[in-house]
Amino acid sequence: MKKFFEEFKVFITRGNVIDMAVGVTVGSAFTAIVTAVSTNIIKPFINWIISIIIGADTLSQCFTFLGPKPADLTDPNLDLTLYNYIDWGAFVNAIINFLVIAFVLFCVVKAINTFNEKQKEMFDKIKGNSVSFEDRKAMKSQGIKMKDKEAVKAYFEAKAKAEEEAKAAEEEAARLEREANPTVEDLLKDIRELLKK
Repeated sequence: MKKFFEEFKVFITRGNVIDMAVGVTVGSAFTAIVTAVSTNIIKPFINWIISIIIGADTLSQCFTFLGPKPADLTDPNLDLTLYNYIDWGAFVNAIINFLVIAFVLFCVVKAINTFNEKQKEMFDKIKGNSVSFEDRKAMKSQGIKMKDKEAVKAYFEAKAKAEEEAKAAEEEAARLEREANPTVEDLLKDIRELLKK
């Protein structure tokens, strides 16, 4: 039983579960915000436009009956479940909610991506400007101080030149080694060249 509770503790404290719980909580709060924006700001404006265009007072009164129509649509005791109709108001409300959620999520994701890009640029800049421990030790042994920017620049230029020379020497040694000990592929290429002549 103790092992069971230990496993449960490990499961519940894992990052994914905590992240999911935070996501669900924030999502619930976000849904309340979207509903408030949609209900209290956007829908009154749309209701006003609808009242000007078609005469209905709200989106909730925008429906098309597919059969017998009730005599009085303004009756508060009207039971619409008895009628066959298309609820255009609910459809428009769903579209509005979707657009509001999509726009807000776009803004949030864009802000996060911009932050991540700036952070990456900053780390790349710091990494590009940082000097490794080995380089500091080598510069210190040569009497170069970090404050002397020209000496530091000259050190790195000399280091880059030495690395290029070492790479070129390594490539030349590999080429000479290959010429001294040709592979079957090299021999076949030589034979082909001879046959072409």
